[in-house]
Amino acid sequence: MLEHFKLKRRSNAVLRHEFQSTKDHPASHTTPVLIDNEQFIVLITERAAKLLWIARLLAERSPQPISLSRPLIIDVLSQALQTEELLDAYGARNNRQWCRFRSLVAAIKLFANVTYELFHIHHCLPSYRLLPIERDFPGATARCLKITHKVLVRTAKWLLLHATDLGLAIPATTGWTENYTEHLPAGRLPRDRSARRIKSAAETATHLATAYLNLAAKSELLNSVEKIQPKDYPTCFPDPISEESLRYLKVGFHCLQSLYDTYVSETEIEYLDDDLPTLRGHISVVFRLLEIATYLIHYYERHLNVHTGDSTLRRKPVIALKTLLSILMNYAIAFAGLYLTCGRCLCHTMLKHYAETGRIDVPVPSYRGFHVRPSTLVARIVRHYGSEVIMELDGQPYDAGTPMDIFRANEKINAHKRHWLVSEIARLPLPQTPLSDNETRAAVLDIIVRLAQQSKLIVYQQPLQLSEEFNKDGILLETVVKEIARLQATGQLDIKTDLNIAFVGDKRVLKDLELLANSGYGEDYFGNNIALPKELAYLRR
Repeated sequence: MLEHFKLKRRSNAVLRHEFQSTKDHPASHTTPVLIDNEQFIVLITERAAKLLWIARLLAERSPQPISLSRPLIIDVLSQALQTEELLDAYGARNNRQWCRFRSLVAAIKLFANVTYELFHIHHCLPSYRLLPIERDFPGATARCLKITHKVLVRTAKWLLLHATDLGLAIPATTGWTENYTEHLPAGRLPRDRSARRIKSAAETATHLATAYLNLAAKSELLNSVEKIQPKDYPTCFPDPISEESLRYLKVGFHCLQSLYDTYVSETEIEYLDDDLPTLRGHISVVFRLLEIATYLIHYYERHLNVHTGDSTLRRKPVIALKTLLSILMNYAIAFAGLYLTCGRCLCHTMLKHYAETGRIDVPVPSYRGFHVRPSTLVARIVRHYGSEVIMELDGQPYDAGTPMDIFRANEKINAHKRHWLVSEIARLPLPQTPLSDNETRAAVLDIIVRLAQQSKLIVYQQPLQLSEEFNKDGILLETVVKEIARLQATGQLDIKTDLNIAFVGDKRVLKDLELLANSGYGEDYFGNNIALPKELAYLRR
């Protein structure tokens, strides 16, 4: 696409030159100057001559496969871009006579872009080294190319008809040669450049894999299409799918591709680790598919959506709504989601391969230990990286990737808390003589209040709902311990301790687990949500 952007810069420079005299005229800032329609026809005839020549070529030679190739598509793109910018500079989109012509030029440019991306995928598939999936991606790409070919031909025919109505001269297709035929002999150039050296292969690979996983966590909408029936596709716009959301993801994968090319491409590690070029292929194909999806959803939102579309093209679209949504949802987004998932599994494998094992000791959650929320967050971090991490407490291992297994640790944590509390209560001066039921109740409440004042208990409910009766046969210490255990079980209070647990596993996972623990596992002492660090943003999705 580099030629495409160079042409855009050149056309901008031409437009600036053409309008310099208008810009310098004092009256141009206040009084709009209207161009004579005949003069405008002459201008557009000259500027759009090659675009109309190519359109005629497409219309006349549409049955022939030779009429569609990358050189031809590049010419369509450059000519449509220059024509569209000139039309926009003169306000054609707001003019009743020219708005339809301008819309058709924009449409042929957009579907030329889509076709170019499809060609790119078609030709680069062997070099992407993609992991196998259940669906036929090459076949689906070929079918989409046939559809966009038909759209380009249809648009070209309508463009010619409208150009004739406007009085534009249509160039003859004389002088046709094999300029647009793409003869591609088999083979590749030898890979004989010396490899670059990097300081740490493991650090580079894990950094790239981690960046991919973090971006994949933001791209879950790509996996939502598989659950949606084609008849329900229109309900997906603008939530969860919109041009804005797809552009955001596309930029992310483009940046990730640049990250790979800057730090991994042509390095020794790329030669030695076959997973890295495969990951690059998955990054690239997702980026290209998102590029296609962005073009298509732009056309949908601008021209086919009944709420936001341009009525100029909605009356007679160059592509049927059902066909466009099928390519957008069942091809571009669906395959992007499939290869995104494959890439995620590949990153999990890479992180396990390059993992450095470490150990951290962190406090248990202050609010009710490892209940549902902290257990779930810990497991999500572990599953995000796909590495095995073990949580240890008193020599007992727990699978940190399974919330229910983490939740089991609460039994031992609460036993620790009660054991510690017994020693703390024993330090208090307790009545030694037998007490009545009311006196026992008052003594229990007094001890709870004193422990709370010493920050050894956290009271969640006031007033506390104490037991109706107390066992008169037991000593007061046992009565207090038993009542606090009951109040803890019913969620009225909790025992505050400085108990720690350990996590053992991949250091990159442990780094995030430590961030989570230092942030209170997303909760304060009373169970209220608190903000997590930006490094853990993937947990919010």
